[in-house]
Amino acid sequence: MSPSPPCRRTVLAGAALLAPSLALAAPRYDAVLWRGTGRNPYGAPGYPSLSAAIAAAPASGTRPFRILVTRGVWDEQVVIDKPFVELVGEDRRASVISHLAASGLTAPDGKRWGTFRTPTLFVRAPDFAASNLTIQNAFDGLAEMSKPGGLHSHDGAGPQAVALMLDKGSDRARLREVDILGYQDTLFPDAGTSLFERCLITGSYDFIFGAGRALFRQCEIRSRPRPVDPVEGYIVAPSTPIDQPVGFVFHQCRLTKEAGTKPASVYLGRPWRPSSQFSDGRYGDPKYVGMSAFIDCWLDDHIAPEGWTQMWYTGKDGDPRTMLQPEDARFSQFRLSGPGSAGSFKRGRWLSASEAATLVSSALR
Repeated sequence: MSPSPPCRRTVLAGAALLAPSLALAAPRYDAVLWRGTGRNPYGAPGYPSLSAAIAAAPASGTRPFRILVTRGVWDEQVVIDKPFVELVGEDRRASVISHLAASGLTAPDGKRWGTFRTPTLFVRAPDFAASNLTIQNAFDGLAEMSKPGGLHSHDGAGPQAVALMLDKGSDRARLREVDILGYQDTLFPDAGTSLFERCLITGSYDFIFGAGRALFRQCEIRSRPRPVDPVEGYIVAPSTPIDQPVGFVFHQCRLTKEAGTKPASVYLGRPWRPSSQFSDGRYGDPKYVGMSAFIDCWLDDHIAPEGWTQMWYTGKDGDPRTMLQPEDARFSQFRLSGPGSAGSFKRGRWLSASEAATLVSSALR
């Protein structure tokens, strides 16, 4: 092969020198949520909704498909059913994924939403990630329960309103510095493993619930007031399968409260036992034995001195008020501090230092 002409060699050499700078100038994102007119300034294709951006992601990706969630309230119900979708907010509190739905409200199809259809964001694929943004269910549970004839928790179609659900298919989800906001049933990690780091999670009743395996590290867990009931709330309601050793583990978290939340009025949690259909009827499935632990956490004075409490389920005899006691679940704690740690916490097992360390290290395995 004859040598390249001098001019071509010069062009090739120049391209080689420019390659590093061109790589640095490549777009940081694969998609951008963009409502503006004209070309967006972020160097990636713009989409008018999060659902449209997700539709552009590869169906079987092997690397992160990064979506920039720009400032604004992106009001839609979203399903993430593709792997490696990563949401990055432009501003933690101003980049908001929002939707309003509650169990007892009427959905567009004319039926009640029901709890499991309310999430603002469903994750149904592995390796989801999110950072520096807000995910909320905009339903105002406190206002609804405070008005005459409003929706109440004792109604099966009440104020349950999920912000984020990690659904079947989700695994290895990672959320960092994300605000997850709601009132009842806010966060539903029901499948796979998940890691929440430096997140804010707000709610009142059972606002972190489900059967998944989740580690909460250095998060703020903020309880909201519930003046219509003598008990302000319950933080967790795990439905961990008995053959799954780990459910929800909280490590170095802060359990805080909004103004108006009464002292000693919020339990760490209660064991949720969902019903399943059996040959002899439908009743609480004994395979669900909730697991949760609070390790090296700071507690404000809203935490009840007993720590944990009971929860009802439908017994085999059909009694819907059969009680599952915390002693029959897997609830524990280790080295708590703060005003709310002064109670005896007799209803949860105290871990040894080695047990606590093992539990934290194994939470995502």
